[in-house]
Amino acid sequence: MQIGFIGLGNMGAPMAANLARAGHAVTGFNLAGTGVEGVAMAESAEAAAEDRAVVITMLPDGAALRKVAASVLPAMRPGTTLIDCSTVDVEAARAVAADAAAAGIGFVDAPVSGGIGGAAGGTLTFMAGGTDAAFAAAAPLFEVMGQKSVHCGAAGSGQAAKICNNMILGISMLGVCEAFALAEKLGLDWQRLFDVVSTSSGACWSVNTYCPAPGIGPQTPADNGYRPGFAAELMLKDLRLSQDAARSVGGRTEMGAKALDLYDAFVAGPGKGRDFSAVLASLRD
Repeated sequence: MQIGFIGLGNMGAPMAANLARAGHAVTGFNLAGTGVEGVAMAESAEAAAEDRAVVITMLPDGAALRKVAASVLPAMRPGTTLIDCSTVDVEAARAVAADAAAAGIGFVDAPVSGGIGGAAGGTLTFMAGGTDAAFAAAAPLFEVMGQKSVHCGAAGSGQAAKICNNMILGISMLGVCEAFALAEKLGLDWQRLFDVVSTSSGACWSVNTYCPAPGIGPQTPADNGYRPGFAAELMLKDLRLSQDAARSVGGRTEMGAKALDLYDAFVAGPGKGRDFSAVLASLRD
């Protein structure tokens, strides 16, 4: 398949590389000008999108998505598909979906879960919003770049699912970090706590898979000096999106709001440039 890929950063580059390794002809564009093995580079986003059956974007925010979509949609043929894998506000996703529909182009908002490791390993989960036809066009590519894709509903539903998922993640990680910090102060061995919690009612992804305590459970960023697998800045971004969305519909998310405040302070202080699980190190200090 002829694919354009716009946004070849920490997530986009390995995703594009996996598509190329699977035999697809991938043409990429990135403002930083960095190249990706197996991916031909274009001089502009429009050139990367022209005459492609599918265009995939991985961008930093909704404003960037709107700007790129305004550039690439006129370069795309009717009947092709635009897949946005960025995490952006629901309103931006729905606005671009409307513009794509007006041009006769399918659109899928498909943010991902799994981080840089999942992008490199092709084990991402895609949360997709869009029409049945658009999702059907995107699904074979999701199978190459990830291990699971869920069609969540109409345009914007993928972003809604991602925002809700990451609000849960942010809240749960803070609770896990507080519990491990408290356990240490109480003289409880972390391994013993992990052995109890990971098989008890406190079990969750933040404990069992991504434990913030170094040397405990599967290998995580905690075992690498909290080098980001999922940066604290990205968690802060997603929590802001969750609270913006809650305000727009009158949703009550008091724990989400508190998590936003805590990560805001963390990123402004010791958390900048670190993994979001480094909250534990901050609490220990």
